[in-house]
Formats: sequence, structure tokens, C-alpha cells
Amino acid sequence: MTILDLILLSVALAMDCFTVSITSGLIQRRLVLKTMLVTALMFGLFQALMPMIGWIGMSFFSEALVRWDHWIAFGLLAFLGGRMIMSGLKTDDQEQSFDPSRFSTTLTMAVATSIDALAVGLSFGCSGYNTLASIMVPIIIIGIGSFLFSVAGFMIGAFAGRRINFPVEIVAGIILIGIGVKIVIEHLTA
Repeated sequence: MTILDLILLSVALAMDCFTVSITSGLIQRRLVLKTMLVTALMFGLFQALMPMIGWIGMSFFSEALVRWDHWIAFGLLAFLGGRMIMSGLKTDDQEQSFDPSRFSTTLTMAVATSIDALAVGLSFGCSGYNTLASIMVPIIIIGIGSFLFSVAGFMIGAFAGRRINFPVEIVAGIILIGIGVKIVIEHLTA
């Protein structure tokens, strides 16, 4: 793969991170630097680690991963989306359960949005990346791309969130579930 191919792959993998970051910014309705950076770092880290894990696991469990990866991503995104919707339906007096600043929420979102990168790692194992050194450039490009798109998405969401006066958690939850459905449909029709 050329550098341009890797950049385009990075952008494609970062789209889920970008969308989820927008929803996180919308929910927070303000730019919280710590939350934005932790989210972006986690998304970039997991987007970089998953291809490496896929590449390492290529010989051990590639068939099982390909068979179940889309269902795992869907389950995690549907769970998060459901929590967002339930949180959006609660009144102001009730505790809001979905909080994008919580580490457990960020971790779940990072894993859910990076499952497709695991499959990319499997493909790296079939396309001439035979050494750890050879896979480092793609991994770094993917991680940086996801980090940058996550920062941009969070900033867009926080900016828009200040201007939206309805509970965006419901819309954000539907978007996350939609991403999960999209992942399943793409894998079932491929």
C-alpha cells in the first residue's frame, strides 16, 4: 500500500470515531478539553492497536474474528445507543446515565468503533506486511487519523450542542445504533 492508500484507509476507519465524537460533544454541549483529549487518545489508540491485534492473530483465529466481529461491534454500539436513548428520555430530576466523560463509556466506545480495524489487521497479514516493522507505518497513520478526526468531531459536536435545545441523547443513541446496523449490513452483504 502507498502512503496515500494508508491515509485514505485511515480516514475510512476514522469515520465511526468522528461520528461518535460528534455525539459525545453534542451531549456535553461544551468543549471539555480533558474529555475531548481522553476520547481522541482512546479512539486513536484502539484504532491503532486493533489492526496490530488482527495482524498478530491472523494465523490463529482469522475465521472466527471475521465471522463475529460485526456482531460484536453492533452489540457494543446498540448497548451504548440504548443507554443514550434511555438517558435522553429521563427527566431532569432523574439521573442521566450516559456520560461521555466517564472512562468506562469512552473505553466501550473506543472498542466498538475499532472492531472494523481488527478486520483490517487481518487483511494486512494477507497483503505483504510480514514483520512488525512493516506494519508500524500503517498503524501510526491509522492512529493519528482517528485521533485527529475524533478531536474535530468532538469540537463540532460541542459547538453544535450549545445551539441545540432538545435532548440530543436520543438522536445520538439512534446514530450509534445506526452505525452498528450499518456495520452488520456491510459485513453480511460483502
